[in-house]
Amino acid sequence: MSEPMKIKLDRTVCDGFGICARHAPEYFSLDDWDYASLIGDGTVPESDRDGVVRALMDCPVHAITVLHPKPNGANGSRTQDSTAASRTAGS
Repeated sequence: MSEPMKIKLDRTVCDGFGICARHAPEYFSLDDWDYASLIGDGTVPESDRDGVVRALMDCPVHAITVLHPKPNGANGSRTQDSTAASRTAGS
C-alpha cells in the first residue's frame, strides 16, 4: 500500500469557485463567500484520492497542491510543494 497523499490549499489564491467542495466535501469546506478551507491536516488516504485529485485538477486557479516527500538525505522539512519542485527542476 502506498503512502498517503498530502495536500495543501492556498487560500490567498482561491477565487471561491467551490469546485473542490463539490468533488471532495470531506476535505474542503466553503465559507459564506464560497472561499475554500482545508478540513483536517491535508492527509488523504488511498480510498479518497479520486475525489481529491479531481478537485485539484478542476480548480481553475490551482489553489490546491500536492506535497511530495523529499528524497532521503535532503535538508529541511520532510515535504516539498509540487509547485516549488517544478520551479526548482526547471532552473
